[in-house]
Amino acid sequence: MEEQVKNALENVRPSLQADGGDVEFVSVDDKGVVSVKLTGACGHCPMSQMTLKMGIESYLKKEIPQVTAVVGV
Repeated sequence: MEEQVKNALENVRPSLQADGGDVEFVSVDDKGVVSVKLTGACGHCPMSQMTLKMGIESYLKKEIPQVTAVVGV
């Protein structure tokens, strides 16, 4: 599942980079919880939680049904 998540994050990355940010894959556990790190402008943006949950998490859950949650580290 790790490779699936990394590939899916590549599809999200251009949108984040357009706003001066990025996302780094950290890990995925056996319960389907994906850990990522928002960097650049996304790292300290007041909307980063919304980006994480409504953007990245919803996309990953749609693309990879085994993903149960996405958390920022």
